[in-house]
Amino acid sequence: MKENMPMIIGKISENEKKIKFSIEIHCTSCGKKVPGGLKTGERYYQTDTFKKELKDFKKNYLCGICRDKKRLEKH
Repeated sequence: MKENMPMIIGKISENEKKIKFSIEIHCTSCGKKVPGGLKTGERYYQTDTFKKELKDFKKNYLCGICRDKKRLEKH
């Protein structure tokens, strides 16, 4: 079984400590709840830029099934 790898959001410098966190994420197309494991750099975490990027990410997130459907519709 494939282990869920956290998605990276924002910036992580080469030797920077990584912050892992979970949030509730729903597909904006079908509403399906998806695993919300994310990680980012310690300096970027909880900055205003981070909060805006996370808000936009949640607003535009598509699950794998809906993302693939959208991709196939374009071809």
